[in-house]
Amino acid sequence: MKKFLAIILCSSFLMTSCMTTSTTTGSYLEDEGKNYTYAKGKQLWVGFGLIPIGRVDVSTPVDGNCEVISKFTFGDFLISGLTGGLITSRTIIVKDKK
Repeated sequence: MKKFLAIILCSSFLMTSCMTTSTTTGSYLEDEGKNYTYAKGKQLWVGFGLIPIGRVDVSTPVDGNCEVISKFTFGDFLISGLTGGLITSRTIIVKDKK
C-alpha cells in the first residue's frame, strides 16, 4: 500500500507540467532585460472545475508586453486533493522585463 501511494504521489508531481499554459503578448520575447513577477493570482472553481468562484483580475503592464502563465502548483494540488476535487484552483502569474 505504501509503495502504491508513493507511486501516485510521484506521478502527480511529474504530470503537472502538462497543466501549464504560457502566453506572451506584445514584444515580450524581443525585449531585453531581467524577468520579474509583475502580478500573481489564484482562480478557484467549484464542482470539479465547472463553476468559477468569481473572476480573478490579475493586472498587466500598461505597455502590454508580458508573459501570462497559468499553472497547477503544489498548493493547487493540495486544495484539490484535500477537498476531493470539489474545489479546484489554478495559479496565474504575469511576468514582465525591467
